[in-house]
Amino acid sequence: MYDKIRVFTGNSNPSLAQKICGALGVPLGTARVKTFSDGEVMVEIGENVRGRDVYVVQSTCAPTNNNLMELLVMTDALKRASAATITAVIPYYGYARQDRKAAPRTPISAKLVADLVTTAGADRVVTIDLHAAQIQGFFNIPVDNLYAAPVILAHLKERFVGQNLVMVTPDAGGTERARAFAKRLECPMALIDKRRTGPNVAEVMHLIGDVKDKIAIILDDMIDTAGTLTQAAGALKQNGAAAIYAAATHAVLSGPAIDRINGSVIEEILLTDTIPLGEKAERTGKIKVLTVAGLLAEAIRRIHEDESVSSLFI
Repeated sequence: MYDKIRVFTGNSNPSLAQKICGALGVPLGTARVKTFSDGEVMVEIGENVRGRDVYVVQSTCAPTNNNLMELLVMTDALKRASAATITAVIPYYGYARQDRKAAPRTPISAKLVADLVTTAGADRVVTIDLHAAQIQGFFNIPVDNLYAAPVILAHLKERFVGQNLVMVTPDAGGTERARAFAKRLECPMALIDKRRTGPNVAEVMHLIGDVKDKIAIILDDMIDTAGTLTQAAGALKQNGAAAIYAAATHAVLSGPAIDRINGSVIEEILLTDTIPLGEKAERTGKIKVLTVAGLLAEAIRRIHEDESVSSLFI
């Protein structure tokens, strides 16, 4: 049925690509991706893609620059091999937090990456939970910014049915996300007032909302060093929360993140597989991973069949 679809992947998240192919019922494309001793990336496509609709699944997570170059070089190789269309499926879009000039003489790296992906030959981009929605406007090609909310919500509804919940956003920027979850779970929400004192450094100020004797679920788009998350959890505990959980889309988990999570009052964190877990993260008992393969496979199917993708944007 999908004989014109070809799915390829680099080294950033091959397990997710395999799951997407399984959901679509197509084999994973053959490609050799390696790095020379001097650090240069080499890609060799091992099958005919002329006239095919090609999807390159590649999260630009750590090592960010290497994974980004793999995506760009593979896209260029496919374009030169006469693929009909090339869709860059980027479950996690690296550099997304550099989306504006936050200080004088600083770059807008999210825009630079958009230009690189477009110049390499991508005709379309599919991503999940961009850190800032306006990044879609950095591209001059169609961008489908999907949301992991349906995947996370389905799990929360099954796990916490009938329980006294409160959805918590760790900063004002996530208010809309927490409100949407609270509406669908029919529960109240709370907000942590946070003041950031430097990059990857946050100081919790105070809590807005009632969490006493409730199961608090902290929502965010990503967990990086887990400083904000663990400080928010501590504030919730001090304000009488009965139990504290967390949910996020992207498991960046850099630096001291795992040590902070292990030493926190958080009972469990729900994450998706847009970024594969590192060895240390896999060993902790506090992380549960949900897959977005079905969501991405459905988006690919609808794009291929010229159907609407908008119903996936919830």
